[in-house]
Amino acid sequence: MLFLIIVIVLLVLLTVSYQNKFVKLHERVKNSWSQIDVQLQKRVDLIPNLVETVKGYATHEKETLDAVISARTRYTTASTVDEKMKASGELSGLLSRLMMVSESYPDLKANVNFMDLQKQLKDIEDKIGYARQFYNDTVTSYNQSIKMIPGSIFAGIFKFTEEPLFKADEGAKETPKVKF
Repeated sequence: MLFLIIVIVLLVLLTVSYQNKFVKLHERVKNSWSQIDVQLQKRVDLIPNLVETVKGYATHEKETLDAVISARTRYTTASTVDEKMKASGELSGLLSRLMMVSESYPDLKANVNFMDLQKQLKDIEDKIGYARQFYNDTVTSYNQSIKMIPGSIFAGIFKFTEEPLFKADEGAKETPKVKF
């Protein structure tokens, strides 16, 4: 009888321990995504100023400017992590293209406002890169804990599911082409 009580108490303690572990790890995942989201929002907020500055110099680059604005809108209206990841990847590619367009306009490259916006964008992109790395590290830790035995048993009971890693879009892996 005493043995049965000890086993039950140990199972309860083990269950509570795993539940708390999964909650803690899942909250870290949500927090690390939140950090990416903050930096992505800063980038999105910077885009109208960048586009307006470029617009003054590169009037015949309307297609690129419109694509950047459309991608910004898709990001701001995205509601899930996956949608935001996809929109962010698209926006990154278009911003690279916009920076390439600026190479064709020496007056724009010399514009103090543009140079400041470009520096801010570079700083934000660096922070996004670090935040993505931290997010992926956190997600990997969480996913491993819910896949490994005995954690997988408890994860199934408590309905903890795998979280997606932040991956670069296929287009983001290509080197942009510069044309003068």
